[in-house]
Amino acid sequence: MALDPADFTKCCKESGILMVVKCRKENSALKECLTAYYNDPAFYEECKMEYLKEREEFRKTGIPTKKRLQKLPTSM
Repeated sequence: MALDPADFTKCCKESGILMVVKCRKENSALKECLTAYYNDPAFYEECKMEYLKEREEFRKTGIPTKKRLQKLPTSM
């Protein structure tokens, strides 16, 4: 049974400085999960298309996505 990558975060929070020794199993599971995504051509294409869409929008507006998505203050 594979570990949930969130288990690595939980282990690190619980282990403190000893996480290097105590969380090896969880770290390995996280690496396997990430490697699967890095090697997935469909995921790569999805990320590429998202990036190109954001870049196109930036070139039109000059406003980065992060700034564009922030809410304006309701009162001044």
